[in-house]
Amino acid sequence: MNPVVGLDVSKGESQVQAFLDKGKSYRKSFSIQHTIEGLGNLLLFLQEVEKSAGGHQPAVVLESTGHYHTPVIQFLEEQNYVYIMVNPLISHRAKSSSLRKVKTDAVDAYHLCELFYKEELEPYKKRGIQLLNLRNLTRQQESIAEISAKTKLQLHSLIDQVFPEYRGVFGSLYSKVSLLTLLAFPTSESVLNVSEKELTEKIASLCMSRSEVWANERAQKLREAALRNPFQNNLYQSHIFNLEMLISIVLQYQEHLSKIADEIDALASEIEEYEILQSIPGIGEKIAATIISEVGEIDRFNDAKKLVAFAGVDPSVYSSGKFTASVNRITKRGSCKLRHALYMAVQSGIRDARKKKTTDEIIARNKRLREFYDKKREEGKPFRVAVIACVNKLLHWIYALLKSRTTFQDIA
Repeated sequence: MNPVVGLDVSKGESQVQAFLDKGKSYRKSFSIQHTIEGLGNLLLFLQEVEKSAGGHQPAVVLESTGHYHTPVIQFLEEQNYVYIMVNPLISHRAKSSSLRKVKTDAVDAYHLCELFYKEELEPYKKRGIQLLNLRNLTRQQESIAEISAKTKLQLHSLIDQVFPEYRGVFGSLYSKVSLLTLLAFPTSESVLNVSEKELTEKIASLCMSRSEVWANERAQKLREAALRNPFQNNLYQSHIFNLEMLISIVLQYQEHLSKIADEIDALASEIEEYEILQSIPGIGEKIAATIISEVGEIDRFNDAKKLVAFAGVDPSVYSSGKFTASVNRITKRGSCKLRHALYMAVQSGIRDARKKKTTDEIIARNKRLREFYDKKREEGKPFRVAVIACVNKLLHWIYALLKSRTTFQDIA
């Protein structure tokens, strides 16, 4: 016998259906809660199925459902049960094969069992805790960075309504010393009500690493900006309140991002693949950490094409009868975060580096990747098509490097 148990996972509970063999369903489906008691009942049922199947341990089939399946997966791993994680696209195709339009949790669990016998499904290859921790951190970093960017846009808009001339006082508007200075002197009136010496002392206290001369230059620029500011008298106290609140939020986000970056660097530095990826010109610490956390163990992929498909940059194919599509977009069915990191790596790699002091020659950061990009452009490929081709090439290099445990310089 070849028993299987299908789990239709949802928030906080799962629908359970079992088959002893192809076409031989076992008992009616039932629901379990994702609690200690509910998972204990699932274990008893798995043992019951195993006994009824003549001692053959059942495989467990379930869909990938974001984070809802996490307690079930951890429980199955602790009990040493083989489980198969099915892509929702594959399971949806199986569910849609019936002429009748029926959608219930019980039917979905039943279809998962049937899918086990129809498709050649492979057991889920467990990922290491270290890489999963790294993935959690890099995804959280990206999430906070996106929220921080939106908050900065709101702050920028508010500065335009209160103190637009403040931009240019410091090299970076969103540096810590700039934001703290703006927090202390949010209006022209607050700047002009104190002396230049007081401004200098305040700025110097906020940035101890700089000289007093630098602080005095910033103080002079701040006074000049206050004099040029069109809003000499602020009519809306609400603007000042919102300005101070947004500055505090941006500073908190910067602090959180700094802590996450330190945690990522400490965790990633213990992973050999982290250093290997950084040997590719154009890939820095942040991009390398994102790539290895999203890809996981390279042994999960039998060849480079599967890695390309996982990233979702493989071309879609459409052909029917005598028609074959000539313009095919990428599938975009893989990890969007991995695609974004690879896109940024290509952009950085094909960009021209600074001129060397001894010559006027301009050299790309990644010479081999730039040559491949130029070749595609000369063939008449649009910019985005050429970049995607470079992403594909970069993935093949990454696969080769991680498989052979060598650096980019060794194969260049």
